Amino acid sequence: MTEFDPKDMEYRFLGNTGLRVSILSYGGWLTVKEDSERITKECFEEAWKHGVNFFDTAEVYANGECETVFGKVFKELGWTRSDYVVSTKLYFGFGEKSPNGRGLSRKHLIEGMDKSLKRLQMDYVDVVFAHRPDREGVPMEEVVRAFTQIIQDGKAIYWATSEWSAFEIEHAHHIATKYGLIAPIAEQPQYNMFHRNRFEAEYYPLYQLYKYGTTVWSPLAGGVLTGKYNDGFAPGTRFGDASNPVVQRGRSRLESAEGKAMIEKVKKLTPIAEELGCTTAQLALAFLLKNTNVSTIITGSTRAEQVKENMGALQVYKKLTDEHIEKIEQILDNKPDYLKLY
Repeated sequence: MTEFDPKDMEYRFLGNTGLRVSILSYGGWLTVKEDSERITKECFEEAWKHGVNFFDTAEVYANGECETVFGKVFKELGWTRSDYVVSTKLYFGFGEKSPNGRGLSRKHLIEGMDKSLKRLQMDYVDVVFAHRPDREGVPMEEVVRAFTQIIQDGKAIYWATSEWSAFEIEHAHHIATKYGLIAPIAEQPQYNMFHRNRFEAEYYPLYQLYKYGTTVWSPLAGGVLTGKYNDGFAPGTRFGDASNPVVQRGRSRLESAEGKAMIEKVKKLTPIAEELGCTTAQLALAFLLKNTNVSTIITGSTRAEQVKENMGALQVYKKLTDEHIEKIEQILDNKPDYLKLY
């Protein structure tokens, strides 16, 4: 592929707001851990060079260390604060045995926000997400009031949701309207070629009613769409360490009939990627970018070279034709039907 031009980056509004975010962004879910400041700084610089302006973390990532590393790196880089967008997420807490150390109670949200800002060394974040819905009895009114207070206190500019159902998001909007509170602006859902129904069908009314924004995670289906598991589990890949119980569960899924079918589809996508002069990973990212309901795709990396490769999807996205999309859909054979869902 040709050398990347920063002008290739596009920016979309995050939901029904004036906040513009790069359509590819950077997140630290599995890639930012302890003692990773140097690597994180290199990845930040590479992402920034390519026009990325949105960086995502959470209180639970690496038990708070991700926020700490992010904060240190932002300080070292010295970028103008108004030039970049930072989001964090509250719900899971970390390490606290107290029953109030997690969830969406007003207590945890207010205290958790203060702790996150301290680790990030920031006065505010641009977006704070409710990392999961709280289905253990916390009233929705309490949740919406707490996030409204966080925003009114100047600790966040917007709030959003992550892995909430369409009904729960609608409920939050209803409460906000009823009591004159601040409604969420965006959802952070899993979305990739193999995980499409919620994003494309269940959330469809939200896009129409609220222009609800989206910050997509797991766009490569845990690495499956890179093609690195086409011939097994090589050492050094996410599923290469069979001794890890979490890894073993992931391997078992790929070794199932469903997992094998996914890998076969990745193999069939390879000729399309080759025709476009790209990797299957870049093709997978470009396919999502064709959906205008995607505000930004959160990408992760452990090396600056991976950041650069991910950015190549911007060129592929512009080259994808209706014919390419039709070929991809025939291979995937999983396009959601909105009308059947409702």
